[in-house]
Amino acid sequence: MKGDETMKILILSGNPKKEGLCQTIIDAAKLGANEGGAEVEEIRLADLDMIRCQICGDGWGECRTEHTCIHGSDGFDEIKERVERSDAIILATPVYWGETTEAFKSFIDRLRRCEFGPKGIMSNKQVLLIASPGGSGNGLLSCLEQMDRFCRHTGAIIFDYIGVNRWNSDYTRVAAQAAAFAMASGRKNGDTV
Repeated sequence: MKGDETMKILILSGNPKKEGLCQTIIDAAKLGANEGGAEVEEIRLADLDMIRCQICGDGWGECRTEHTCIHGSDGFDEIKERVERSDAIILATPVYWGETTEAFKSFIDRLRRCEFGPKGIMSNKQVLLIASPGGSGNGLLSCLEQMDRFCRHTGAIIFDYIGVNRWNSDYTRVAAQAAAFAMASGRKNGDTV
């Protein structure tokens, strides 16, 4: 982002539902980012028909050498370009079996292979992580750890972690909105407030 350009925040959502707990947190983050002056776009990965990583060749295909996926025409390449054009990212997913949703995991597995290391399109981008376990609330930490590893592998800077469940959603919704507002307003990870 340069000078007085509007910050672009991309929300990558693993949520397969258009309403419910996870979507209310995504909507709160979207509201906060808009209030902070950002242009916000949400991509619902579960709505797309992308394939999972095919682990081409001997396990290290063109994704590692050319930073492209040979199956990118399934929508992956377009989303990768939108990630590259964004200034910051919000990663949000319900928690399934202690992990991100399958659609979300498939996408980040492919992106991690293409963008591993300090020079990829995620490098030095701030990322807000949101995980939403339903029912029991279990699996939150392991899901956030999975998202954390993705960020560390791709050189992204974790802005904050938001874990929401059905008994803390009232105040975590406020936290998600405030975190997205702060990120959109230009606060950086590590800034003292």
